[in-house]
Amino acid sequence: MSAEERLAKVERLRSEGIDPYPFSFPNRNRIAEILEAHDPAELGEGEQREFSYRIAGRVTGQRGHGKTTFFDVRDLTGTIQAYARVDALGQEAFDRIEDLDIGDLVGVEGDLYVTKRGQLAIEARECTLLAKALRDPPDLFHGISDPEVRYRQRELDLMANERSREIFAMRARVVAAIREHLNERGYVELETPVLQRMTGGAAARPFKTHHNALDRHLYLRIATELYLKRAIVGGFENVYELGKFFRNEGMSPQHNPEFTMLEWFVSGADYHGVMDVAEGIVSDVAERVLGTTKVERDGETIDLAPPWPRLRLQDLIKEETGVDITKASRDELAEIAGEDAEPDDDWAALVDTLQGKLIEPKLIQPTFIIDLPLAIWPLVKPVPEHPQQLAAAFDGIVAGMEITGGGTDVNDPIEQRRHFVEQRERQESGAEETPHEHDEEFVRALEYGMLTASGSGLGVDRLMMILSGAKTLRDVILFPSMREAPPADGP
Repeated sequence: MSAEERLAKVERLRSEGIDPYPFSFPNRNRIAEILEAHDPAELGEGEQREFSYRIAGRVTGQRGHGKTTFFDVRDLTGTIQAYARVDALGQEAFDRIEDLDIGDLVGVEGDLYVTKRGQLAIEARECTLLAKALRDPPDLFHGISDPEVRYRQRELDLMANERSREIFAMRARVVAAIREHLNERGYVELETPVLQRMTGGAAARPFKTHHNALDRHLYLRIATELYLKRAIVGGFENVYELGKFFRNEGMSPQHNPEFTMLEWFVSGADYHGVMDVAEGIVSDVAERVLGTTKVERDGETIDLAPPWPRLRLQDLIKEETGVDITKASRDELAEIAGEDAEPDDDWAALVDTLQGKLIEPKLIQPTFIIDLPLAIWPLVKPVPEHPQQLAAAFDGIVAGMEITGGGTDVNDPIEQRRHFVEQRERQESGAEETPHEHDEEFVRALEYGMLTASGSGLGVDRLMMILSGAKTLRDVILFPSMREAPPADGP
C-alpha cells in the first residue's frame, strides 16, 4: 500500500474524531506470559471467558473470512492471533479492524480462545489503533538480508529480524551480568569524565571539541584508567567503570569509533591476579546469559571456563620464527614482519605487529599472552627478567581476537614520569602516534601514594561477538558508525 493511501486513512480517522496516535494503553499483558500460562490441550477448543487479557503490538498478518477477520499481533516477547466477529463488535468497529494495515500498532482487549488447530488466540472485545504506520514495513516473514539497510535503519532490522532482537536483548543481559558479577564481589562503580582536559590511559587518537564557556579544547575519553587510579589514591580499592569510549581511528569488523568497555582495578593484585578476575568475568557472564561457558564459532567449540593458559609472547614468537625477541634487533624483527613493518616502527612496535600477525590469529581457545613490550604499556611495571623491554602486561585472546588486556600498574611517581617522558620521545620519533601530552596531574596524584594495583579493560562489543557468534561489531552495536550513504539516485 502506498504512503498516500495510508496517510488518507489517517486523515479519515481524524475527520471521524478518532486519534490515530492516542496517549496511552496501560495495564497490558506480555504475549509470552499468556502463551506460557496456558496449555491449549488442557483448556479445550473454544472460548475461555475466565481469562481476559490486554495486549499491544504490531500487526504482522491479516486474513478475513466474511464476517470474521483474523490478525496477528506481535510484541517484543512473541506473537498471538487475534480475531474479531462483526456480530460481537458491531459493523463500525469491525470495519475499523478490517481497515488495519500490516505494520500498524494496535491494542487488543478480549478473552482467551483456543482455535480448532489448538492454538491460543484473543477474541477481541475492543481494538484500539495505537499508531498508524505511514510506510509499508519490511518483509516481516523473511526479514532483511541487505546489511546496508540493517545497519543504517536498525529499527527495520529489529522489526523484521528476530535474531537481531535476540542479540540486543542478550546485550542488555550481558551488561547487567557484568555489573552483577562485580557488585557481588564488592567492587564500586565510579563515573569519570567523558569530556577530558587531556586524554590518557591508552595510545589512541581522540575526538577533539571546544568548550565555549571555558574557552578551551576538550577530548572525548579514550580510557578511564587515570581517573580510576586517582580514585584509588583517594582511598577506594576495587573499582570499575562501564561505559562509552571514543577513538578517532579507522573502522573494521572489530573496530568502531564509539564502543563500550569495562575498565576495572584490583588493589593489591599483580597482573596474574587481574587475569584471574578477567577470565572469571567472561566465564561467569557467559554462564549467566547463555547457561553455559561453551560457544560455537566457525564450527569449533570454544570453552570460556577458567583457567585460561598464560603464555609468554617471547616464547610464542620464538616457536613461530626461531627468534628470541629479547635478543633480536629492530632490523631482524622488521625482516620477519615483512610488508607489515613501517619505516618508523621501533622494536616495540614491531614486536606488537608480530603478535597481531603471527600469534593472535592462531589462538582460538581463550588464552592470555603475557609480558608485552614495555614501550607500548607506559602505565605498567616492567617484568624483572627484562626490565628495559617487557611489561607485566597481558592481552586476552578469544577466537583470534583481543577482548581484554591489562597489567600491573606503576605506582612509583618517579618511574611513571620517566615512562611518560619516554612515551613522548617515541611519539616524536614517529614510532607512536598519540596526539596528547602526558598527564602531570596524574603523576602528582601518585606522589600522595597509591596502593599496588592491577587493572584491565574488557571490550563489551567484542565479548558480544563471541557470545552471539556475530562476525562484525556492526551486528552487536545497535546503531554503528557508518560512512555517508550514497545519494538515492547515485550508483
